[in-house]
Amino acid sequence: MSLPYVLLSAAVSLDGYLDDTGPERLLLSSPADFDRVDDVRASVDAILVGAGTIRADNPRLLVNSAARRAARTAAGKAEYPLKVTVSATGELDPGARFWHTGGEKVLLTTDEGARRARALGVAADVVPLGAVLDWRAALEYLHDRRGVRRLMVEGGGTVHTQLLQQELADELQLVLAPLLVGDPDAPRLFGPGAYQRGRLRLVETRHIEDVVLTRYLPTAPGTGDRVTAADRHWLALACELAELCPPSRTAFSVGAVVVAADGSELARGHSREGGDAVVHAEEAALAKVDPADTRLATATVYSSLEPCARRASRPAPCARLILDAGVRRVVTAWREPDTFVPGADGSGVLAAQGAAVVVLPEYEERAKAPNRHLEG
Repeated sequence: MSLPYVLLSAAVSLDGYLDDTGPERLLLSSPADFDRVDDVRASVDAILVGAGTIRADNPRLLVNSAARRAARTAAGKAEYPLKVTVSATGELDPGARFWHTGGEKVLLTTDEGARRARALGVAADVVPLGAVLDWRAALEYLHDRRGVRRLMVEGGGTVHTQLLQQELADELQLVLAPLLVGDPDAPRLFGPGAYQRGRLRLVETRHIEDVVLTRYLPTAPGTGDRVTAADRHWLALACELAELCPPSRTAFSVGAVVVAADGSELARGHSREGGDAVVHAEEAALAKVDPADTRLATATVYSSLEPCARRASRPAPCARLILDAGVRRVVTAWREPDTFVPGADGSGVLAAQGAAVVVLPEYEERAKAPNRHLEG
């Protein structure tokens, strides 16, 4: 199942509030940061807010810069990104500005919510997703039916909380404003509940006038065949590592990362690393981890190419090395072709010993890129 890249965007006070309880919306961002948000909006395929945000803020959700809109149309895109909202009940004001500004709009709702929204005359493509509102189904619809590859989510707190708790958010862009709200009745960004294990990875901080932008990526792998946003990040890293391999006419260029269940990186490696002409990526990575490390039992190995089941250069193939290390979950981008080993099936070897093998084919072309010289 392919999903859009989900980018959560929010601004909060120093004490974690999205707003106060006054009649007017509390402006947390600075003018320069509002312009940054406008630039992000112009870069995505769709912008999503929850029904609560439409009721509370009555937003337009537009790309305000004429130059950015012109750049979108010059690139063959719609002038405005698709505007999306979600509502289980379908009880939305048909006069809200959301429906009457910008380009196309979509309301993702339940079967009952769709009947209610249509009766109200909501000016949008009303899409029922079943008896209950399911986030994975919603994201899959946006990807497969509406061509959304990058989705910006601007709130509210309930939507952000649900996407993070269900491990569907690929990135969090959080702006910290130099204000204190202190009102227990005011809305907070995140609600209580179970979130991903471990720490998120900080990838950027930026000072913008009197606010600070921080960007975070999730790190905790999924379990079994359940794919999280972090799985995609780690597999992308494995594909990047494959590009570091010295080229060879007799072996693939592969990258690998070993990641603990809490999202801690245990090791990384790539083919022919360190001048060893026959070392494989998974072999290089696992060699850097203490075999007695108890985290291996719940770790995930990310490999740009399916771990090998047979090899001539060393006694133990990578599938065997992974199993012997105690790892029981592997995420890969590309099944091994018959280029060097006919009938290769490392995934079968792993699965026969109880390991979960997840293939994310959307990364296959990235995994193949360092190996183009082997084609034909």
